[in-house]
Amino acid sequence: MTETASPSPSSETHEFSAEVGRLLDLVVHSLYSEREIFLRELVANAADATDRRRFEALTDGARALPENAHISISPDKDARLLTIRDDGTGMSREELVSNLGTIARSGTRAFGQQLENAKPEDKPSLIGQFGVGFYAAFMVADKVDVVSRRAGSDEAWRWSSDGKGAYTLEPATRDTAGTDITLHIKSDADEFLDPWRLQAIIRKWSDHIAWPVTILRDGKEEPANEGTALWRKSRNEVTPEQLEEFYRHLTHNFDTPWDTLHWRAEGTTEFSALLFIPSSRPFEFGEQTRESKVRLHVRRMFITDDAEILPPWLRFVQGVVDTEDLPLNVSREMLQATPVLARIRKAVTGKVLTELKNRGKDAESYAAFWDNFGPVLKEGMWDDPIYRADVAALSRFRSSAVEGLTTLDDYLSRMKPEQDVIYYVTGDSADVLAASPQIEGFKARGVEVLLLSDPVDSFWPERLGTYEGKSLRNVAQGLTDLEKFGAPEETAAQKADMDTLLPALKTALGESVSDVRATDRLVSSAMVLSAAEGGPDLQLRKLMERSGQAMPETAPVLEINPGHPLMHTLVARAQAGEDIATLAQILLDVASIQSGEAPKDVNAFSRRIMDYLVNSGTAA
Repeated sequence: MTETASPSPSSETHEFSAEVGRLLDLVVHSLYSEREIFLRELVANAADATDRRRFEALTDGARALPENAHISISPDKDARLLTIRDDGTGMSREELVSNLGTIARSGTRAFGQQLENAKPEDKPSLIGQFGVGFYAAFMVADKVDVVSRRAGSDEAWRWSSDGKGAYTLEPATRDTAGTDITLHIKSDADEFLDPWRLQAIIRKWSDHIAWPVTILRDGKEEPANEGTALWRKSRNEVTPEQLEEFYRHLTHNFDTPWDTLHWRAEGTTEFSALLFIPSSRPFEFGEQTRESKVRLHVRRMFITDDAEILPPWLRFVQGVVDTEDLPLNVSREMLQATPVLARIRKAVTGKVLTELKNRGKDAESYAAFWDNFGPVLKEGMWDDPIYRADVAALSRFRSSAVEGLTTLDDYLSRMKPEQDVIYYVTGDSADVLAASPQIEGFKARGVEVLLLSDPVDSFWPERLGTYEGKSLRNVAQGLTDLEKFGAPEETAAQKADMDTLLPALKTALGESVSDVRATDRLVSSAMVLSAAEGGPDLQLRKLMERSGQAMPETAPVLEINPGHPLMHTLVARAQAGEDIATLAQILLDVASIQSGEAPKDVNAFSRRIMDYLVNSGTAA
């Protein structure tokens, strides 16, 4: 235990500059968003000091670390004290003044002005230069005592301050080299005297630093951290069992990873990374926020899982990235601007995309991945212009021409010689789309159509625009592209005369439709709905309305098949002068059902059907 000397004539008082209060206000309120960060900072300092002593011992045996070197945290609820003790290199009197008084001696006004005026990308290095992490202790303490003994020296010194007007230095005693930092906890910070709360903080922020951390609980020192940073080891030093255990600890998932990426990047920016892609979709994955939650560590210490190391469309990837090129006390706002993190993001994203490309060669395994996370990955084609083409190449789709999944490259290889467009259709189910009237004409002519059934599929094709020089086109827009592919392979039925029927249907339906027209893209179906010229397709409109977003009112187009037997019947009735208004409404209602929507007036639709059955003499 530490003993301190009684006040004596040898005690020294050093005045802080007048702006120290402003400095501490900056540290407490501008640099850190969570009070618990103080413990991470103090443990990080203790770990650094222990590392330095280990290094110094390589050339000076007198500074060798004790066999059980560790960092201990001792809360004392009765005395309201919290002590962080390490076996590190310690500090001499001069080093205490230099390390804990640097800001005061170099001028808090200068520091504050530089911090406020610095560009965002310069702030991390500025904070590191001034070394303000220790002062985070004053977020929870109204007084801090530091007793330290330099390795290789018999002298110990005590530094003490309330963080206001001054600090004192006086001789002290300590049995061994190292440092004790004792915090006199504020009245509103009782939680930091609870061993279980301290344990949670260490597990969150400092779980994988190299040195053991213990917490005094019920008179016993109990381990508080795991202490093994697997991502810092080479791949051949880590067993599959260790990786799996760490994966479950990190993600709280119970599956085994579908893929594990473990590497160290060297060069301009150095970092270690250990990333996992789950083999099953996590519980409530769809309800999670869109931000990536890969953990950012600096020198093993957890900084944040909110650094957006990966883009939102790779948010299913989980793991750790650890670098020494950032200061420990970098804030989230500063992270967004620092070029170091920008380089890490680019490198990590590129690595994941390369791995997915390689894994994509195993069609069966990749299909399982795609089933879990394909809808998320496709978001990259919508909101990321940098990687849009890469995501398109990695994407898989259901198709009208082949079983299972296909790629855009495979689609291109199957295109007809005269085809210069990639066709697709959107809806709620690929199986339903495969039998949709929308694609009958394309299938009959041997033209492949991609069946897109995820919500994001209504958005990304427009952003992607083209793939390998081929534009993407929605078949539901009422296009006339089929003319260049000739007639269907099946024998076309005799077409009914539309000159009388089309005007009659338009009159009967009125403003319910924007147009009624004949189409050659239907084979076995009698009719289909399509979007008005220039309007959103029906699936997009449906998705937007489900999400509560208003869409401009645009009536659909009713397209009819002139070769269908029903049209011959309707033509005959129209030419005979019969009223076909009821049949016209039934056509529109059935077409709505085919498109996945209920008729606008379900009760009226039911009455029309029943009346028609009665009047046609088929009701028994």
